[in-house]
Amino acid sequence: MPAETALRALVLADALVEAELLAALRALGHAPLTPVSRHTLVHTMHADDAPQLLVCHMAQPDDALFDALAQAPAACARVVFTADASDAALERALDAGVHAWVVNGYAAQRLDAVLRLARARARRDAAARAELERSREQLDERKWIERAKGVLMSARRIGEDEAFKLLRGASMHAQLRVAEMSRAVVEAAQRADAINRAGQLRMLSQRIVKLLALRAARIEVRSTAARLAQSRERVQAALAHLHGVGAALNAAAELAQADAAWRSLEPALDTPAARTDLVAADAAAAALLEAAERLVAAIEAGSGVRSVRIVNLCGRQRMRAQRIVKLALLASVLPAAHAGTPAIEHEIAEFEQALDELERAPLTSPVVRAGLLAAREEWLRLLRGLHEAGQTQGRTAMAHSSERLLDHFDALTAAYETSLQVIMNG
Repeated sequence: MPAETALRALVLADALVEAELLAALRALGHAPLTPVSRHTLVHTMHADDAPQLLVCHMAQPDDALFDALAQAPAACARVVFTADASDAALERALDAGVHAWVVNGYAAQRLDAVLRLARARARRDAAARAELERSREQLDERKWIERAKGVLMSARRIGEDEAFKLLRGASMHAQLRVAEMSRAVVEAAQRADAINRAGQLRMLSQRIVKLLALRAARIEVRSTAARLAQSRERVQAALAHLHGVGAALNAAAELAQADAAWRSLEPALDTPAARTDLVAADAAAAALLEAAERLVAAIEAGSGVRSVRIVNLCGRQRMRAQRIVKLALLASVLPAAHAGTPAIEHEIAEFEQALDELERAPLTSPVVRAGLLAAREEWLRLLRGLHEAGQTQGRTAMAHSSERLLDHFDALTAAYETSLQVIMNG
């Protein structure tokens, strides 16, 4: 018995030599042997009992054979006996992964040496592919680790060594490899960022109508125009970013709905103040708000991170402050169309309940506590302005407070988004 172990082999041969080739393979101890045609070759190669050897004897191989050879299992040694010595055929053979291309050289007494050479080359190729795959995996792991260190360094204002110690400690605690923990950190940070940006769409839907109402009332026209332009840019930037990471969010339908709602609202920003239909703009903003809420919910549901809820809760406070002032302004500008008091009272109750929850939440830091204190003080100023909403001075005061609250909750949402509990998948 030759040194080569018996192999499961497929045989594709010209009719005149098929029987001779099969007999030679049996004499070498290779079994089982399965004669195939070009039509059945690919299907047979991928049957449950995959071949270890493919032997072809064909005077003039054609494109169909080369295509089939290229689809052979990676560990299958491919041997071709042929009369074709052309450069083109040799190139095709190399591309198809052929391990032995023998021109006008078939003889039964030489078959064993040719097969053993092909098997050796197949093993070497398989080892090279495995090494390449390991190298790719290691490179991919290094990339995830570097990205995770970058996330931690930026979020925690720490150095590279300390960031890696955090990753290593978290991976040991979670019983994960450092690369796996790193990927979880990056994906958690991406989800938290996406929730923040989708939450901005909620806020901006209400802020835009608030600003349109201020413009209609001729209150601080220049600064209002600048904030409208800024709001447009923020919506566009948020949507562009979310589209950029859309595949990872698994929220394509919700993102498309937000796009459509924005296209309905955006024209109101370019309409002259005197001709702006605030009722229609508010309806379009409501559609954007609803679409953004669905988008946030989809992203949060897919995150698998419990603590991202606090990012969502804090981000919604931005929207509520804008909505409260919007409702008050519309009630003063369009008193017949907007009886806003019940809706305002509901939003005030929701805002205060959420603010209490944020103040009690264990996810905190000195920065967060200081930010919540400043937000609480500004909230009280907004309520005082709301009581004077019937006067220009009161409307201006609550509009100013809503912008300052926006700044506070933007900073707080960013602080929660980059907190260790969120980005370490807490």
